[in-house]
Parts: sequence; structure tokens; C-alpha cells
Amino acid sequence: MIYDFAIIGGGPAGLSAAIYAARFRLKAVVLAKEPGGTLTKIHLMENWPGEQGISGAALADRLVNHAKDLGVDIMQTEVQSVSRKGKNFLIRADEGNFEAISILFATGTKHRHLGVPGEKEFYGRGVSYCAVCDATFFKGKTVAVIGGSDSAANEALLLSEHAKKVYIIYRKEKIRAEPINCEKIANNKKIEVIANTNVKEIEGDKFVKSVVLDKPYKGSAKLPLDGIFVEVGYHPHSELAKSLGVKIDENGEIRIGCESETNMPGVFAAGDVTSGSFKQAITAAAQGVTASNSAYKYVTER
Repeated sequence: MIYDFAIIGGGPAGLSAAIYAARFRLKAVVLAKEPGGTLTKIHLMENWPGEQGISGAALADRLVNHAKDLGVDIMQTEVQSVSRKGKNFLIRADEGNFEAISILFATGTKHRHLGVPGEKEFYGRGVSYCAVCDATFFKGKTVAVIGGSDSAANEALLLSEHAKKVYIIYRKEKIRAEPINCEKIANNKKIEVIANTNVKEIEGDKFVKSVVLDKPYKGSAKLPLDGIFVEVGYHPHSELAKSLGVKIDENGEIRIGCESETNMPGVFAAGDVTSGSFKQAITAAAQGVTASNSAYKYVTER
């Protein structure tokens, strides 16, 4: 089978693109290692239009089911390569090969690491990159979130529902979360921000016991901790696109135009893997929808 539109990635960008592809009557397939993408790791979303509060996992389920109900094929598989096959594209994945007239890279991002001693050694033994996954293991304990983004703020707020104390350790003077989340943190007695500070090392025995800071905090450079949640940004998953010849910017993000088009005809991109400063689930969804419209025009003109 030759698909009209192959969507690589199953987050809000990819699934929204799939829903609209079906409405355009394109034969579409979603190829995703984890349908739902990073949405499944979000504890609570309060900024999805029409939803005053919904878990990321619940929203992901709705998007997946919506796409399936419209007849989109959703394959849980990891894509290994994308190449040309005549005028079409050949996608090699763990579950087989797929051919398509047009493709969408909605491949998202991967966690950036601190790169300090102890991080790798204590991964899964006190070091985590997902509060939704691991918060319950730290009930009544002391933890820290490393980072100052809105994602870091959300991690800290979730952890405060379980831990007895939550530190936010950030290298700059003020965290850069949305104002509503800054207010929540300021009013949460369990959360304390340690600003202008970096973590130099993670220490422990079988499990994390402490971190070494680059400046003293309350008279000591060591801060006792039971858990560390790293939230210091993301790297774009743009390797597949780059290998195909798609242009990326100095940050490794895919360059797109206002129609979600790349420099290659028939190749589109959407979501966190693309260039742009405001990365949200709703903006990713909008880019995915735009990409479907562009793919529809490309396929019909072909």
C-alpha cells in the first residue's frame, strides 16, 4: 500500500495532523514509538482550549481514539530511516516498511541531560526525567527539580503533592514559568527556589543522597536529597529529517514556513521539533493541522 500521508510522531502535532488528514480523505498512517508522545507525561493541562483541567494521558487517549475512529492507521513502531523512492518516500520502521507520497516530521524532542558526575550512575535510583512517572516513589521525601522553565514548575507542583519538600534549583535569578505557575509556586509552602545556583555533582550509595552545589546554600555546598528531577530543556529529534536533506537551524530544529512546509517538496514538519520560541501542545496541533492542509494540496496536485 502507498499512503498519501505518513506522519512520523504521535504527539499533539502528529495526531492533530492525522485527524485532519482523514477529513481531507487522505489515506494516512501515524508511525510512533509511543502514541500520545510527551502528552502522556503531563500530569495536568489547564491550557488546552475547552478543558479547564485534563491529564495529558487522557487528552492523548482522546486524540488517538479520534484519529482511529476516522480510519487513520496508527502503528506503534520506531522509525529507523526515511529516504526517497522515486517521487515518493520510503520509511523503514521496526514493524516494516511504509511508502508515502508525502510525509510529516512531528518527531518532538528528547530530554537534555545535566552532564554532571552521578547523573548517569543514579538514573532510576533517584535521578528521574519524569515526575508523572516517578512522583509516587517519593512520598514524604525531599526532592529537587533542576531547571527553571514552565515544565520545571509543573514538575515541582506535581511533586509537592507527594514529597514533603521540593527544591527548584535554577542557574538564573528567577524561574521563567508562566505567571499563573509562578504564583502557584510562591503560594506553595512545600516548594523553595534556590536561584543562581548549579548542580556540580550527584552523590549517593545505592540511591541518591545529596547534590553538590556550585555555591553554598544555608552554609553548605551539599544539599541532602532523596530524588532529583532533571528538567533543563530538550534536544529536537531532527536526525531523520536531516538525513533526508531537510534544512535545520543552528539549534537542530527543522526550518518551516507558514504552511508547515520544509525546503523539500512533499515534506512537512510540525510541533516541538520545528524552529520557533513558543512551544505548546496547542501550537503543535495547529502546525499539524496546517501541515495536513499543505499535504492535501501537494497530493492532489500530484
